Amino acid sequence: MITVVGAAGFVGRRLVERLAERGEAAWTPAKGDPALMTRDLGVVYYCAGLTADYDRRPFDTVEAHASLISELIRAGRFERLVYCSSTRLYDGQRTATAHEAEALVFDPADPRRVYDLSKALGENLTLARTDGRGAVARLSNVFDWTDDAPGFLSEWLIAAKSSRDLSLQSSPNIARDYIHLDDTVDALIAIAESPAAQVFNVAAGRLTTNADIARVFEAAGWNVAFTGSASPEPPPNAAVERLAALGVRARPVEDVVAGYLEGLKA
Repeated sequence: MITVVGAAGFVGRRLVERLAERGEAAWTPAKGDPALMTRDLGVVYYCAGLTADYDRRPFDTVEAHASLISELIRAGRFERLVYCSSTRLYDGQRTATAHEAEALVFDPADPRRVYDLSKALGENLTLARTDGRGAVARLSNVFDWTDDAPGFLSEWLIAAKSSRDLSLQSSPNIARDYIHLDDTVDALIAIAESPAAQVFNVAAGRLTTNADIARVFEAAGWNVAFTGSASPEPPPNAAVERLAALGVRARPVEDVVAGYLEGLKA
């Protein structure tokens, strides 16, 4: 038995598709389905959450990231639980590389930290209140090119379908750790199949600047311009040794983008 909470979302939808390809049908309860607390769930992938509009909807964010998972864990009708969190929780760190075992740092007075704090509470419940049956997947910047894929790089790739001349409202100096959606799903399945009750960074383990990706576009025949020039401090780089020990290594973003652009040219 497999249950995917948040199956209508970006990651959850692809996860359900991948499980089906493996011959594993998942139950995908709708939001508010009371059966989530009363039936046996088997392996649970908790992919529910808010990302882009968390600041505008703080109370919904807490509900999605902490309240619902609290009720699910209290009911206890699962064999294994994988809670999807985010490497955004490392934003308060002052180290070049962020390892999963390090303590997190938050400013509770910052209203924009509602995302981080609610995810951290969901992580705590998953790790400390599931009798060793829970694991946390801290997702990095997940991208794809389906029409509804969120995030800056996803929007960039979608725009490339209709134009070879791209003007992007960002800076070439901004760096992020990117991981493709398919590699993310592979990681979630590997984490679920592992007995480890710990945190895993689901990331590539390397920062890539917008300029690095722009060079891939230009080599493939696109023209890329940026409207900004900011050079913010890069985020901590997420360590990926734990994920690699499960046999999962994210493909370099440059290789994935190059392959996608070649497909557009064909």
